[in-house]
Amino acid sequence: MKYLERELEIDFDKFLQPNKVLVLMGARRVGKTELLKKKLSETKESYLLLNGEDAATVSVLNNRSVENYKRLLGDKKLLVIDEAQTIPEIGKILKLMVDEIEGIKIIATGSSVFDLENELGEPLTGRDITVRLFQLSQMEFNKQENLIETKGRLEERLILGSYPELQQYNGWDEKVKYLERLVSSYLIRDILAFEKLKKPDKIIGLLRLIAFQIGGEVSLPELGQKLGIDKNTVDRYLDLLTKVFVLYKVNAYSMNPRKEISKSSRWYFYDNGIRNALIANVNSLELRNDHGQLWENYLVSERLKYQSYNGMLVNNYFWRTYSQQEIDWVENRGGKIYGYEFKWNSNKVKGAPAAWKNMYPNAEFMTIHPNNYLDFIS
Repeated sequence: MKYLERELEIDFDKFLQPNKVLVLMGARRVGKTELLKKKLSETKESYLLLNGEDAATVSVLNNRSVENYKRLLGDKKLLVIDEAQTIPEIGKILKLMVDEIEGIKIIATGSSVFDLENELGEPLTGRDITVRLFQLSQMEFNKQENLIETKGRLEERLILGSYPELQQYNGWDEKVKYLERLVSSYLIRDILAFEKLKKPDKIIGLLRLIAFQIGGEVSLPELGQKLGIDKNTVDRYLDLLTKVFVLYKVNAYSMNPRKEISKSSRWYFYDNGIRNALIANVNSLELRNDHGQLWENYLVSERLKYQSYNGMLVNNYFWRTYSQQEIDWVENRGGKIYGYEFKWNSNKVKGAPAAWKNMYPNAEFMTIHPNNYLDFIS
């Protein structure tokens, strides 16, 4: 498979500092291990690479003493632990290393905020630099394709998503089979492992319900009623799904609760391919009636990558009034408000809603459609 340069590579060496832990977060199969291999092949430093899912790694790190870790490292000053969240009390282990072994650099990867934050947590406060790797972004595709190729592949990305391994398959059917394996072998298995959930059908059912509600507010009691579980369980499941990088939550933006929705939330998938595999609909655009949802989810996922890779300090929201005026995406950054409406049909582009202009006269507004979307995401 041809390796596509990742956006994180640009500043990777700056992130890697003595007596600090570089924490590389991201969902399974987004390319964390491949990125590590690439960077390790280029480094001049001697290093030790450990797999957190290997019982031998867990065993040797379990002897928590400075002398043990010095013997393990020998003369190596770079330690890399892949899937570090699987190692019990890894936060305390890494804290001891960076505090007591002069000049050591550590890279730790994890595929779940849930486990890695719990395991790292407070012990590494002030000792870690956390970065995020996503599925392939349009910023990264730009490095190997021209504008005509990008526009020609838009439909595929709306439907099959952007997981790196998709690039090694030529046929549509092969790519679909990969997504099916990804959902069953990694996504579902990992989710169920966290709390030893005994009812996988509830998680799958929840994901499918969310998949059909892209761009709409989600009611926890309603979801619970449809699934036969209480709203607190729904809330717990949704929180879990955000922490394994499957779903992203967006809250309502409101400065006037009497006129604007303030307590609702919307949910998006980090990858369109996962969404479509879950609902078993990988048909071409001409055979679908969910163009708007595909477009909105795609733009949200790509914008999140763009924000992260550019180090943007931003809070994301949606906006809606009780009179049903709404804006799909609102960003609060740099002391200013930006509103974006997503339209798949560029002929339906309109100006900002009247209520938005009245309430936020100094806010920026733009409609994102297929003719201008690349400026928004890359």
